[in-house]
Amino acid sequence: MSVEVSTMVAEGRNLVSGYGDGLFRFGDEKVTGSVILFPEAIYSWNVKSIDDITPESFARVIEKADDVEILILGMGTRLTPVPMAWRQALKPHGIVIEPMDTGAACRTYNVLVAEARRVAAAMIAI
Repeated sequence: MSVEVSTMVAEGRNLVSGYGDGLFRFGDEKVTGSVILFPEAIYSWNVKSIDDITPESFARVIEKADDVEILILGMGTRLTPVPMAWRQALKPHGIVIEPMDTGAACRTYNVLVAEARRVAAAMIAI
């Protein structure tokens, strides 16, 4: 099932316009599978479930730590506690991880980008 996300405007920034059916939509662009998303870039993320995530899964986010203060983590359809190892991997770089289901992650990411916050998202496709 594909879900549309309310349209917001953040000129020149990537916003999620829809998700579901194993992909994400960013305007006319579609990306199949999980993604790591920055306001200026979209990357495929080799994660299919929470069980695939390790601290190393956040390497691309850590590379851009100067541009990120909040990492929205879209955990698919089920929310589970974030392992301390994930928080410890991000904390030295000044990044706070905020877990939520993928739908909420899409909406929250869009709001934070529209507010010009320093945000990234790592989202598991549903």
